[in-house]
Amino acid sequence: MNEFSPVVIYAIISFGKRRFQTTDCSLQTMSTNDVTAGPTPLEFEADPSTKMKKGAHKPVFAQLFKAKPKKVKVTKRIHLLVNPYAGSRSGRKIGEQAKALLEAAGKTVEAYHSAYAGHLMEIAQGLELKANDLVAVVGGDGSLSEVITGRMRAESGKKELFALIPAGTGNSMAHDLGLSSVEQAVDAIVSGARHSIDLARVEMVNGLPGSENGTTVRFSHNLVTWGLGVDSTIKAEKMRWMGPVRYDVGILMAIMANNRRHATLTLDGVTMEDDYTLFLIQNTQTGGSRLPLAPGATLDDGFMDIGILKKMTRRDVLKAFGMLKKEGRHVFHPRVDYHRFKTLSIDTPAPAAINIDGENIGSTPLSMEVLPNAVEICLPASE
Repeated sequence: MNEFSPVVIYAIISFGKRRFQTTDCSLQTMSTNDVTAGPTPLEFEADPSTKMKKGAHKPVFAQLFKAKPKKVKVTKRIHLLVNPYAGSRSGRKIGEQAKALLEAAGKTVEAYHSAYAGHLMEIAQGLELKANDLVAVVGGDGSLSEVITGRMRAESGKKELFALIPAGTGNSMAHDLGLSSVEQAVDAIVSGARHSIDLARVEMVNGLPGSENGTTVRFSHNLVTWGLGVDSTIKAEKMRWMGPVRYDVGILMAIMANNRRHATLTLDGVTMEDDYTLFLIQNTQTGGSRLPLAPGATLDDGFMDIGILKKMTRRDVLKAFGMLKKEGRHVFHPRVDYHRFKTLSIDTPAPAAINIDGENIGSTPLSMEVLPNAVEICLPASE
């Protein structure tokens, strides 16, 4: 099934709401049934001050950072890397606005514009940075991912400073950092704070199944997904005209397709093998269209988080998705396990698609290693 009309989508949502609401208050722990012996899942504390929705209270979210922020470095030169196609092709206009504001603040700005997928990575890798230079990105999560990957490939040996000026459709990292406008992002560069964040080094097959081309290494700041999540983004990318809502529609379409995959998942040396629905691997707390995918994630704790959606029926998936939309309550679903890790690998009987920071770019097998406090990023000054 490739297409759904708005009427069908509405019917799916309505069916899920009618059929799968529950008042069961027993979803306080996460089951390990039907999974090959693995690490003990993390348990979340429920916030009793919140209303019960989908049978559970809202989970208590982790602090976004463990360490305190530092003052932003005084920098004169800013390399402004612009994705003109970000969002609804608004990147160029936002880039021009950011450049004018930065120059008005006394900064020297060197602007670069990407012309094709992967170009930002090439531009970033070729930059010649001087002490206290800053690399600013106009775009979304995928654009920032390309730029960080390019700089990590450059192997400068220094912890480099980045800034994000949101212009994408998802903007998960910007959301988590509290950046919602060009003015706010520029202010964070000029007089805000800086904070170290972890990255994940991801080695995988380059290209989606059927178009594999050797191996590649990317550096993820946001999320890595396998299974239903990738199915949904592949479908969503065919509906870019819909804007952020395309992610929700893509998920619903993927749920109805109900593809299941067999995988061998290894977390910090402990192996689990089973049929799974979805792996949500997160550094940020939100992903996609700012969905609360990982309530336990912290950007500088030296770990990545993974939500494992075990083998599920359509009914289970619809219920879990409904709980996720309700402020991250999916972590209390009995078919969802939540873990933290420093190393991870995914092996599958046949190549399966991988999404890195919102972009469908690779295939299994995949291996990951967390790089603690690998780069710094600008964020608004704390009150």
